[in-house]
Amino acid sequence: MRQLLLLPPLLLLTVGCGVVQSSEDEAADAARDRARTAGERLYSQRPRTAEDVGRSASGIDGVEVLRVTGTSTHDGDGIDVVIRTSGSAYSDWLDPQEVAVQRCFEVRVSPKSEWGEAPHDVDCPDGPPMTFAPPPEPPELPYEELHKKLPRVPEGGQADEAEVRRALAALDLDPAIRTEVKADGGQVGVLLSVKGNGYDAQDCLLARVGPGATEVWVPPRIQRMPGEGGCSVGNALDPPPPPH
Repeated sequence: MRQLLLLPPLLLLTVGCGVVQSSEDEAADAARDRARTAGERLYSQRPRTAEDVGRSASGIDGVEVLRVTGTSTHDGDGIDVVIRTSGSAYSDWLDPQEVAVQRCFEVRVSPKSEWGEAPHDVDCPDGPPMTFAPPPEPPELPYEELHKKLPRVPEGGQADEAEVRRALAALDLDPAIRTEVKADGGQVGVLLSVKGNGYDAQDCLLARVGPGATEVWVPPRIQRMPGEGGCSVGNALDPPPPPH
């Protein structure tokens, strides 16, 4: 009888240990899911430097960047980022307690990477998380100056592409501002734009020089979102209707 009475406490201890281990596994899975989400946030086909990728990763909630290797996403095997994430779970035994863990994972950012690719478990490097300087502010697009410098063409005339290009050269634009010029049907379209981050609306100016009218405008925000194509010199010559 005494042996039988001892069995329930032993059974309780064994099952209790199993519950604690299971909760730790669940917490580790939660940390891994967070790392996988970070990889999806970093996934992109556009070229980026190691600093760009590290900065983006450090801005993801719940992610610490511990190491970045590589120079560019499009050089060699791309960029490898070691990140530290955390996860937690609760046991559902008699005395529920939160089990929290921290884990490190390596995420590869490259055009060859696959969306939703599982991160690799790695040992956490020594040292504090990396910090990154904020990205430089993009130059302001010269709306007023562009409108003043572009030539005016009288009714019945024809816009001169070379004259438009000379007007743009006279603006002495910041090198970060990209320009495109295109002539079509007696009109000349102009695009001024700065590189976007791939998520938010891009900054750009459109202009059209034609007989009787020289116009400069900023496309609606929805047309400047990634994939919408609003910031193109073609839209300067033939602008789409505004969104309703």
